[in-house]
Amino acid sequence: MEKVDFLTVGSGIVGLATSYQILKQNKNASLIVLEKESEIASHQTSKNSGVIHSGLYYKPGSLKAKNCLEGREALIKFCDEFNIKKERCGKIIVASDEKELSRLYELEKRGNANKVEGLKIISKEEIKEIEPHIKAIKGLHVPSCEITDYFKVSKKIKEEIEKLGGKVLLNQKVIGIKKEGSDFSISTETDTFKAKFLINCAGLHSDRIAKMAMPGEKLPLKIIPFRGEYYDIKKEKKDLIKALVYPVPDPNFPFLGVHLTRMINGSVHAGPNAVFAFAREGYKKSDINMKDLMDSLLYKGFVKIAFKYWKMGLFEMYRSFSKKAFLRSMQKMLPQIEMDDIEAGSSGIRAQAVGSDGRLIDDFAILKKENQVHVLNAPSPAATACMAIAKHISELTKSPK
Repeated sequence: MEKVDFLTVGSGIVGLATSYQILKQNKNASLIVLEKESEIASHQTSKNSGVIHSGLYYKPGSLKAKNCLEGREALIKFCDEFNIKKERCGKIIVASDEKELSRLYELEKRGNANKVEGLKIISKEEIKEIEPHIKAIKGLHVPSCEITDYFKVSKKIKEEIEKLGGKVLLNQKVIGIKKEGSDFSISTETDTFKAKFLINCAGLHSDRIAKMAMPGEKLPLKIIPFRGEYYDIKKEKKDLIKALVYPVPDPNFPFLGVHLTRMINGSVHAGPNAVFAFAREGYKKSDINMKDLMDSLLYKGFVKIAFKYWKMGLFEMYRSFSKKAFLRSMQKMLPQIEMDDIEAGSSGIRAQAVGSDGRLIDDFAILKKENQVHVLNAPSPAATACMAIAKHISELTKSPK
């Protein structure tokens, strides 16, 4: 049985960044990261849009706002230090009609409160200068937005962890956790580890890992999986989009809507939608895991959100199965795009924490109890904010309570 000072469950970018920060602050500490997959960062980290967010959308004073603003600077510095490709391409949030204008101005106010640099409301003529093919009546220009490849960032963090003496072990699915005195005994399908401090960064399975570590304790939330599907704009039409174009978000829903994203490799994606997934790793429409499905359906918080958002849920399901409906969402911003210009792309799963009261938990949720920390909700902009989240968790590991 291997014994360590710190053990992290999950090698997504938050788990890796946290482990890296702990090792930097505890030079002689021993640390292991356990990953159930055969590769690091296999889920939310490597299946997002690669945007380094500016901090525009988030409620001032929230963990998202604070950590995004601090984290983006640390992430950019990390990319510069290790020569990881990134690009400052900027973003435009576009209002397609008069009804969206008030929300656009509210977004500008929020961005200014969060001290997002360079924000400017621009006219449709100014939009055309930046994005000639976009249709909108006004836009909010966010020049500080950047793009990168979060998988490459994760690989470099893993290398740095190993240089500092840490280990990242693959194919190690955690199946049991129990307390032995003040320490934890963590069992995988093949091995057992002992740790003085447990850090749970298990993403889609973070609530389950927390329950293993805190048996009998009622968690205030459950992870509900939502699949986000993308379409790719074909190579011959990818020049229709220069950078990042987002619609004005619906304030009643925690997803940003179908947007147009130029990736760091030059490809252009449209999406994602937000469809309830029948499996926590249900990347295909046909993927069903009965345990995951029943876990969601029998949770009273899910029943409440299903009742509240049933119309939107039906529309998202329809858009998932209808390329034509997805295309219409794109054409609202990019009228020139046609059916033959797009093809089905990748998909990702968002681990959305839902409270038992049916509340979609919008902010990051990090639970500290004695010698354990659980990251229970870390949706976007967690990748952007990973270095700041890591610093916060590292500080929590020093606290006795």
